[in-house]
Amino acid sequence: MSKIINFKIDGKDVSAAKGETILQAARKNDIYIPTMCYISKTTPCASCRICSVEVEGVDGFILSCNTPPTEGIEVKTNSAELEVERRNIMKLYDVNHPLECGVCDKSGECDLQNMTLEFNVSQQEFSARDQLKKVQDWGLINYDPALCIMCEKCVHVCNEVIGDDAIEVKFGGYSSVIIPKNAETLDCTFCGECIAVCPVGALVSSDFKYTANAWELSRVPSTCAHCSAGCALEYETRHSGINANDSIYRVKNNFEFNSLCGAGRFGFDFENRAGKDEVAFKKAVEAIKNANAIRFSSIITNEEAHILQLFKEKLGIKLFNEDARLYGEFMSAYSTVSGKLHHSGSMDAVKQADAVIVIGTRIATDNPMVRYAVRTASQHNGAKIVYAHPLEDTLMKNTATQFMKYEVGTEEGVMALLANELLKNSDVDEQTRAFLDDLDLGYLEAESNVGDDELTLMTKSFKRARNHVLVIGSDVFAHKRAKNIAKLAALIEKYTDFSLVIVPTEVNSAGVALTCKLDVDENISNVVAYNAEGDFIMSSLKDSDLAMPALNQVEGTVVNVDNQILPLNVALSFKGYTLNDIANALGLAKENTIDYTKELDTSKGFKSIAFDDLENFLTPHGEDKRGYILDEVLCEMDSKIEAIEDLPEFNGTVIYNCNPVLQFNEFTNKAHQLEKDTNLRGSAQFAAAARIADGDVIQISFASKTLQRVFKLDDELKGTIALNPTFDLGQDFSRYRFEKSKIVRVV
Repeated sequence: MSKIINFKIDGKDVSAAKGETILQAARKNDIYIPTMCYISKTTPCASCRICSVEVEGVDGFILSCNTPPTEGIEVKTNSAELEVERRNIMKLYDVNHPLECGVCDKSGECDLQNMTLEFNVSQQEFSARDQLKKVQDWGLINYDPALCIMCEKCVHVCNEVIGDDAIEVKFGGYSSVIIPKNAETLDCTFCGECIAVCPVGALVSSDFKYTANAWELSRVPSTCAHCSAGCALEYETRHSGINANDSIYRVKNNFEFNSLCGAGRFGFDFENRAGKDEVAFKKAVEAIKNANAIRFSSIITNEEAHILQLFKEKLGIKLFNEDARLYGEFMSAYSTVSGKLHHSGSMDAVKQADAVIVIGTRIATDNPMVRYAVRTASQHNGAKIVYAHPLEDTLMKNTATQFMKYEVGTEEGVMALLANELLKNSDVDEQTRAFLDDLDLGYLEAESNVGDDELTLMTKSFKRARNHVLVIGSDVFAHKRAKNIAKLAALIEKYTDFSLVIVPTEVNSAGVALTCKLDVDENISNVVAYNAEGDFIMSSLKDSDLAMPALNQVEGTVVNVDNQILPLNVALSFKGYTLNDIANALGLAKENTIDYTKELDTSKGFKSIAFDDLENFLTPHGEDKRGYILDEVLCEMDSKIEAIEDLPEFNGTVIYNCNPVLQFNEFTNKAHQLEKDTNLRGSAQFAAAARIADGDVIQISFASKTLQRVFKLDDELKGTIALNPTFDLGQDFSRYRFEKSKIVRVV
C-alpha cells in the first residue's frame, strides 16, 4: 500500500505523506490557508476553525489542520461561503477586542489584528456582556484573560513541547480562561514559550510590558549564548533614551518551529558597558607576552579560541580550559572506537526517536532544549524514554517511562551493562564479544544498583522502536574512567541502530575542543585569564583588569550539540578593546575578529567559509539554514575497550554540582530577570545525615574548596545527595560533578 496520497488543492496536483494533514500538504506546496490556533510543532489545537476548507462531495466545512487527505479528493481553500465563515469567526473573536487597538504589547505583530484586516472586519455586529477578568501576575509572565481568545496554543506547547504541563483551560463557555494547573499561581520553568505562541496580547512578558511598540524595535538575528543547544533567537533593541545607548528590550524566537528556554528568553542583559582603558590594554598586551599560560572559559567564539591558539604557537605559552579539554579527550576516546571525529546524533534525531536513553546528565537544567526534544518524542511518537541518573528529576517525571537509578560514580559499570544488553544479539567483532563475555554482570548490577530486570524491561519497551537515540551528558566528562565510558558509547553506536548525542557543557565547549590544543591545568603563577580566574583577568564580567565584550556584543561562531557551526551577531555595541585588538598588538594582523572564521581548522570539520557568507535563517517550512554542519572526519580505530575497574562508593553526604532552572553560569547570574537561588537543596534524609535543618547557614567542604550556603529542604528530592548551584561561583570542570562533602552548621 502506497504511503503517498495524491490529491488536488485549488486545482493543483499535490501529494501528502501518510499521516500528514491537508494543511501540511498545502503549506509544503506554498498554498495559503489562514490559521489562528495552529502551530507546526504541536498537535492541532482545532479551536479556531479559520483553517476550514471545502472538499468536493463532502457536506459542510472540513478542518484542514487535523484532517488527512484521501486519494483523489479535490480541496478548495477559497470560496464565497468560506469567506463568510471566516469573517464571522473573526467578528466573534473581535468581541473582546476594539477594532482600533489601544495600548497592547502585541499591537503591530498581532495575528488577530492582521486577520481582522485580512477579512475586512471594519465594524462590529456582535456584542457580549462585559465580565470582570483581572490581569494575573505570574512572575515573569502576565496573563490578561480579557484579551484571551482561547486558541489553546499556550496549553499545547507547554504540555507537548516543554513538558511543564503547567496550564490548562478552565472551561465555562464565554467565561473560559487559562489557569495554572493544580496550583494557585503559575508553577513552571518559566520558559516563556506561552508568551511566544500567544497570537494576541493575553500572555506577555512582565518586564517588557508597556515599554515599547513592536515597530520601534530593531531585530538582530543571533544564537543563544547560554548552553550548547545553540538556539536561534532575535534580540530586539532600541535606544533607551534620547542620548542613551541601545538596549535589548526582549528576545524572540521563531515559535512555529523552534523553542527557547527561560534563560535564553529572559536572560539577555549580560552585556558589558565598559569603555576603552588604554593603560589596562597595554598591561594586557605585556601580561600575555610574559605569561606562562592563558586560562579561559568555553563561553567564547571559535574565532577568539583560534586567536588564543595562535598566541600559544607564537609565544610558546600554555592554554588551560578544563571544560573543553575533558570534553575533547572524551571525544578523542570515542573516535578511537567509532572511527569518526563527531557523534552521529542530533536534536532532530531525538525529536524523531521512539526510543531514547538519557544518561549522565540532569538534562532538564543542563540543556533544556534536549529535554524539549525528548518531550516532543514522547508526546508525538509515543517514545519510550529511559532516564538513567542517581537522582530523580521531577521535571522529567511526566516524560520518562522508566527511571533507572544508579549509584553515584558507577557510570562506567552502567554503560557496560547497557552495552551488554543492547549488543547481545548484534554481530560484533571477536574482541568486543570477548570483552562482553568477560563482564562480571552480577558485580556490576549489585554495585551500580541497575538490575537485570530493569535492563530486560528497557529492551522489552524498545522492541517495536525503529529510531533509537542515546544521550550522554556532562556528568561523565570529568569521571576518572571517562575515556572508557566514551569507548563504550561508541561501541553502542557502532554495532546498534542507536544514534549518539553527546551534550557539551558550555555554549562552545565543542568548538574550543576542536580549535585549541589544550594543556592540563596546573597551579602555576603568571596566568592570564579570559572570563576565568588568573593573575591578570580579561573579562566581560565585573572585577576584571581589562574589560572585554560579552557574547551578545561580538561577531563570531560557536559549535553546538548538533555539530553545527552557528553565527553570533552584535546586538549591542562594545566601546572597549577586543581580543583581536590584543592580537594585532602582538603582530597577528586582522582587521576584524571574524576574518579568522574561514581559517578555522578544516581537518576538524570546519569549512573555509567567510563569516559574512554564512547563512542565518529558517525557511518557511522550518529548515534550519544557520551556518553549516561540520564535515565528517574519519579517524583511525586504534583502541580497545578496557576492563571495567572496581566501581567506587560514595558514602555519607554527597553534593551534586548542578544549577537550578534558568541559571547556567555567571552570565545568566548577571541577568536581572532570572531568579538567583543559591541555596543548597536537599531532602529530609540528607538533612538528618548532615545534622542540619531548613534555613541553616552551612559550610560545605569538598576537595580543597570551602563555601557557605543556606540549606533548604526540598520535598521533591530523596536520599543523601543535595543540589549545589555553581552559577554564582564559576564551575570547576576538572572534577566529577558529584562530590563527597563535609557539611557543618555555621553557628
